Amino acid sequence: QVPLKPGRSLMDWIRLTKSGKDLTGLKGRLIEVTEDELAKHNKKEDCWICIRGFVYNVTPYMEYHPGGEDELMKAAGTDGTDLFDQVHRWVNYESMLKECLVGRMSVKPIAAPKVSLFLHTLIFFQQTTEDETVLCMNTFIIKYVLICLKKVFIFSLLYFLFYSYDWFQTDSLITIVIYTKQKDMNAELVIVDCEDKRLRGEIIVDGYSYLVQVDLDHAVSEEVAVNIAEKVGKVEIILKKKDNIHWKMLGQPCEGHNTFIKRTDRGLFYRKCKLVSKTEVTHDTKLFCLMLPKATHLRVPTGHHVYLKQIITGTEAVKPYTPVLPFLPLDFQEPSDHDGVHIYLMIKIYSCGLFTQALDCLQIGDYISVSNPEGNFKKSQVQTSEDLILLAGGTGFTPMVKLLNFALAEVSCLRTVKLIFFNKTEDDILWRNQLEQLALKDERFEVQFILSQPAKDWVGKQGKISSSLLSEFVKRSRKDSKVLICICGPTPFTEQGVQYLKDLGYSQEEIHAFTA
Repeated sequence: QVPLKPGRSLMDWIRLTKSGKDLTGLKGRLIEVTEDELAKHNKKEDCWICIRGFVYNVTPYMEYHPGGEDELMKAAGTDGTDLFDQVHRWVNYESMLKECLVGRMSVKPIAAPKVSLFLHTLIFFQQTTEDETVLCMNTFIIKYVLICLKKVFIFSLLYFLFYSYDWFQTDSLITIVIYTKQKDMNAELVIVDCEDKRLRGEIIVDGYSYLVQVDLDHAVSEEVAVNIAEKVGKVEIILKKKDNIHWKMLGQPCEGHNTFIKRTDRGLFYRKCKLVSKTEVTHDTKLFCLMLPKATHLRVPTGHHVYLKQIITGTEAVKPYTPVLPFLPLDFQEPSDHDGVHIYLMIKIYSCGLFTQALDCLQIGDYISVSNPEGNFKKSQVQTSEDLILLAGGTGFTPMVKLLNFALAEVSCLRTVKLIFFNKTEDDILWRNQLEQLALKDERFEVQFILSQPAKDWVGKQGKISSSLLSEFVKRSRKDSKVLICICGPTPFTEQGVQYLKDLGYSQEEIHAFTA
């Protein structure tokens, strides 16, 4: 995010959209936009962007965009759908930009077909001898079929060969079995929700999503049991019948049922979670504890985040947050298992932040929408490392909490784990006492606090993230040791940090930046 000018907050944008001002410049008309017309509007003072076939005049939104004008300009005059999905597909742009809607993209005319590889090859065959043609033709057919299989059929083959489901019943139970045939599947990426007779089971594997979603034939109780056999890739969802009657069918399929598609094409799913506690961590940061519905099975993997969704003055607002643990465990003899019922979020409350102010106003017992987990971090990145270095700026500390716990509890090959924690003042340091206790408890762990606005009596390091500071603290334990450096914080902090690390000779494979 970038600092916004006074009067350019989310609330200010909402007020502007409700003011009745013409934000499109078309006086309420919706038009059909050609590619040529879209391309003309590619300047800051005249910027149109296409998202999923709809064109928006984002010129008036420029100064309100939390990511800054330059990010919007990357898609100026073009189809920005892919860029939007990469950065923040979770944002409800339809709601945020509804007063900026110019119209739809016009349908492209069907172009004349290009001469195919196959036809080019036939022309080549006409210029060869008969024997040469037979040999070339046989070789070509094999290669051509392989290309077709790879590009056209392989995705479908994977789906039909590996993903399927079945169900059976007893007098009191319904059991749905999903077969993935994926060895060593990640149990944390199995998500089940059952509400108002609608069952939704989703399994994430390598960036793809398999979904079972049906409106059940009869009512079931709230409790849902989920058994996961990771080694063979089998998932059992066990429901308890409300009435002991024989079901003739499982239920009616819903949209997306029994499909296997890219995870990013699936869209986010939310469920309502209850706020059960809210405790102070620092002067401006609180630990929120949310309770999942009884009929939800959800685990948030290490390094992944969720989205919170609220309706604020009639506009849907969404923000990403990385779940933490309720505290830093000091006993690493056994892996610490999450209870599977609660999600803990450490959230900084901004005095001018519309979203966090609304969060802080929630009362115990109120509900908020929480999404499925998102993220691309894999534990294997840590399991193959000898040195783990964590760079955190402010609440960029949150993904480091579970990562620290996992690394010290379960990764025996790690020689050193170092946290370099950047804050403004001493009062801003999250869980300082717990981190210092952890450093005393485990000799592999070291924490370094760096302040940009320290008090006069501060004896520790001071400054902002820089190449010189990183060269002092980011070091391998041995010359050739395998290192993983994780970084998270405000966007400028993360971007600058990654560049400094690369300048110091660390490769892209050795750096993981947490972004959402």
